[in-house]
Amino acid sequence: MEILLAMAPTPDGQGGGSMISTLIMFGAIFAIFYFMIIRPQQKRAKEQKAMLEAVQKGDKVVLTGGMHGTIAGLEDKTVLVDVGNNVKIKFERTAIAAVIKDNVEKK
Repeated sequence: MEILLAMAPTPDGQGGGSMISTLIMFGAIFAIFYFMIIRPQQKRAKEQKAMLEAVQKGDKVVLTGGMHGTIAGLEDKTVLVDVGNNVKIKFERTAIAAVIKDNVEKK
């Protein structure tokens, strides 16, 4: 009988602190997810959008499939890419993975 009395909850309200610590832990986990996953992803998306809006005719690009080419024409949602020997292929703007900058000085 004494064992059951020892295991019974105490009426002095000491169990309320665990609820606050649980809420603090959930808040900390959310903050970690926000600063390590959500925020960097939003930053990358903003940079990608700015890059796609800044593409101009004559820029050298790499497409998501790994194809390299030069922008030959622009439309609202598509680009015409010259991939060599006057072969031009139309792609969605979102297929552009990177714009190659030729800032290397030749010696």
